[in-house]
Amino acid sequence: MEGMAKVTLLRISEGQRDKVEDLVAQELIFRIVLNNQELVTLLCSPTKLEYLAIGFLFSEGLVKNKAELKKILLDEDRGIARVETAHELDLAPGFPFRRFITSGGARFSHAIDAQNVACIETKINISPEGVLKLTKEFQWLSEIYVATGGVHGAALSDTRKILAFSEDIGRHNAVDKVFGQCLLEEIPTKDKILLSSGRISSEMLLKAAKGRIPIIISISAPTDLAVKLANELGVTLIGFVRGKKLNVYANEWRIANGLP
Repeated sequence: MEGMAKVTLLRISEGQRDKVEDLVAQELIFRIVLNNQELVTLLCSPTKLEYLAIGFLFSEGLVKNKAELKKILLDEDRGIARVETAHELDLAPGFPFRRFITSGGARFSHAIDAQNVACIETKINISPEGVLKLTKEFQWLSEIYVATGGVHGAALSDTRKILAFSEDIGRHNAVDKVFGQCLLEEIPTKDKILLSSGRISSEMLLKAAKGRIPIIISISAPTDLAVKLANELGVTLIGFVRGKKLNVYANEWRIANGLP
């Protein structure tokens, strides 16, 4: 399967040593060139690279919709995406081109950008049963994780079903791939739910809020700054969804009555 590679390893169990073949997640050095200027180098999984490139640009506020894109050229063998926008971008002085970002590293945006994001007041809600059902479907889709244990997953849902899903060695990359798919396939993110297998940091929270997503569900935990931003920006933040339990860290009013 794409995104995985076979390796030979020594497995030691209860004193027994065996040479076996197993699967590990693949890793790619991926460059995004924007309007003929190298923007960033990412470490990522070699899957859905077009979605990743466009989703990264969307998350960083460089493009807002499909109409702003003129051309996308993807060279998978060399790990390069060249993107041209329909109009010249008005970038702030000193915009950080040619950054290198590891699979778990920080992005251009910072939590201070929250002051430019409007509070989300939409009345969309979900029951605890709905959260558990979506999380179960989400985990069922995570084929590379099941095989390797080495990737994160992200998905977009309309409270009833999964609309877009991606996996990547980086949790930010996985979310950007989902945003990229939504932008290119014109799937609205407003009033949807973002699911993630990874930790919800302030950057991840802000990324979702920019996409006008009112509910985030994670199998993992949030940070304190993510909880603070969720309260300020009107995002319902749900974490540690495991078994029949879940934690609601912010804006619990979107959780409909009922017990898991």
